[in-house]
Parts: sequence; C-alpha cells; structure tokens
Amino acid sequence: MSGQAPGEGISVLVTGGSGFIGSAVCRRLVRRGYRVVNLDKLTYAGNPRSLDDIADHPNYRFVQADIADQQVVTGLLAESRIDMIMHLAAETHVDRSIDGAAPFIESNVVGTFRLLEAALGYWRGLDGERHERFRLHHISTDEVFGDLPFGEGVFQRDTPYNPSSPYSASKAASDHLVRAWGHTYGLPVVLSNCSNNYGPYQYPEKLIPLIILNALEEKPLPVYGAGANVRDWLYVDDHAAALEAILRGGRIGETYLVGGRAERANIEVVETICAILDDERPRANGRSYRDLIAFVPDRPGHDRRYAIDPSSAEDLGWRAEESFESGLSKTIDWYLDRQDWWGPLREAYGGERLGGGNRPGGATSTSEPAARPSG
Repeated sequence: MSGQAPGEGISVLVTGGSGFIGSAVCRRLVRRGYRVVNLDKLTYAGNPRSLDDIADHPNYRFVQADIADQQVVTGLLAESRIDMIMHLAAETHVDRSIDGAAPFIESNVVGTFRLLEAALGYWRGLDGERHERFRLHHISTDEVFGDLPFGEGVFQRDTPYNPSSPYSASKAASDHLVRAWGHTYGLPVVLSNCSNNYGPYQYPEKLIPLIILNALEEKPLPVYGAGANVRDWLYVDDHAAALEAILRGGRIGETYLVGGRAERANIEVVETICAILDDERPRANGRSYRDLIAFVPDRPGHDRRYAIDPSSAEDLGWRAEESFESGLSKTIDWYLDRQDWWGPLREAYGGERLGGGNRPGGATSTSEPAARPSG
C-alpha cells in the first residue's frame, strides 16, 4: 500500500527498552509504525523519561518486569501477539562487573536463557505466516572478542571470542546460548555486535556525558592511564537504524557487526569535547577545558583497542549517517539543553564514576560499588 509505514502491522517486544540504546530503538520503531512493547526492570540505568516523546503513543506500551521471569514473558508474548523480539536488556558496565559479577551472570546469562525458553515455546505455538515471520534479534557487544593491538586489525564476524571482563564474558555466554537455541531447536535468531555507542539519553556515568558534565561543573576530567585506549564510536540513532535493518533483512542464524568507522583514542575524545565546549560554553576564567584533564591509574584488564568491520550491516543497505564530530556536536548540544533529564541522575550517583561507551541493555543491577574512574 502506498504510504504505508515500514513497521505497520508488526509487533516488537524490546527488552531493556528504557535503557540508552533500547530507548533509541523504541523511539525509532514507534515513529516508523511498529507496535512496541517495552519490557524493562527499571533499575539504575533504565529511565522512563527517555521515552517521554512516545509514552502516550497508541503503538507504545511499557511493562515493568524482569526478563528472567519466564512466566511473565511467556504471557506477554501471547497477549501482545509479538512478531519479533529485540533483546537488549543486560548489565553493561565493565567497572560494575569488576566490583561484583553476580548481577551480570543473573541478567545476561540466566535472563537470556529464560527469554530463549519463553520465545521457543511461544514460537512453536504459532501457525502459518506468524510462525514464519517470528524472529529473535539478540544485540551484543564487540567486547566479546577481547582487544586488538594498536593500529592493527579489526573485528570480523569470525573473530574468535576472547572476553576480558566479567561483563564481556557474560555477554559472550549469552551469544553462545542464542546460537545454540537456533542450531539445536531451530529458533529463528539473528545476532549483532556493536561498538561503543554515544548520544542523547546516555547514563551520566559513561565517558562522553561524564566529561561533558564534569567540564560544565569545573570538575576534573578523569582519563585512565595516558588515554591511549582506542574505541570505535557509533552514534546511537545510527545504531538503532542498523538494528531495524538487521531485524527486517538479516538472515536467520547470521551475525552482523555494527560500527561507526570512527576510531578515537580516549584522550582524543576528551580533547574534542573540550574544544567544542570552549567554543559553545567558554569558561568564565577564559582558560580551556583541557586544563581540567586529570590522568588516573588504569583499571584492571583494560582492553587496548576495539575496532569493528561494519560491512556486514552495510551490506543490508545501512550506513552510519553521523561522523564522530557531527554526532558529538549533537550530543553536547543535547546535554547542554537537557539538565532536566540528567540532573536527577547525576545527583543520585554523585558524578564520580566514569565509564566507557554504552553497550546494549537497560542495566538491571541494584548494587552501587565504590566509584572508580574508567574509560
């Protein structure tokens, strides 16, 4: 039908939809005509305010529950006549996993297992077109591959897994579970692994928002080691677009890598933020925000470099629209304008913890380990 929205008639369950990436996915899917059910436990990184723009939309529904509650998930799949699942719910913060791994095992491993069991039973009960259309898209991280030497190589789809932290090990385990349910039981699954995300609505303990907000408050800008660690940065709305393309066009059983082709050392990221703020919000004393940079001892097992080959996602017709510079400028403008969103969160944890780019999921931990800078 001419003028039909891309997602019209399709119901999608988004787990972790109140998290940073999950909320971007929900906003995009609703705008594009999908019926979206957001299942989120709403712990520290899940924020309903990130979905204010669609909260009253007839195609959006929020359900507060744990993915590990298999009975609730099973009932929700049937009640909402779900066609597709996008699984983003996860514990995601490396430093938190070092301080306490148990929530990561419970959410990322056990929670994914319970979701797979619910999805398998539901899918087996579908008939005809709905049975053929159903799929589960598991969204993961490039950290499962370990790290790379500086300036040499990129992650490919066949790169062996070599996770370094409790967080990345738990995500690797969830990836293996999803593939096993596809191979053994025939569950129609597709997987994707992404690089570091950034953009609006990111929890303020993460690297980019923390540096922006510390700078505005004239606080030190903590950088691990010499700031040499390299990450590939991906604007969150570009990631959401890639995830939709994979959900709709990805081949069952395949894995797709999503990255921004924007490798930057951590110190480059921090210095670029300082340069933009020097222009847009100059300090009262006339000095550069670079003067606030403070190098701190490195964290345990800090991976040197992540870099990803996104050609598999690009083969589906997707391309990242934002360069690192354009995406970062939009991100800074958003944080300058939206203290109403980040202010309460910043106050809640004191603005001391620093983390890397966000990974898939609305985190489910209720623990608050001692603050530690990271990046």
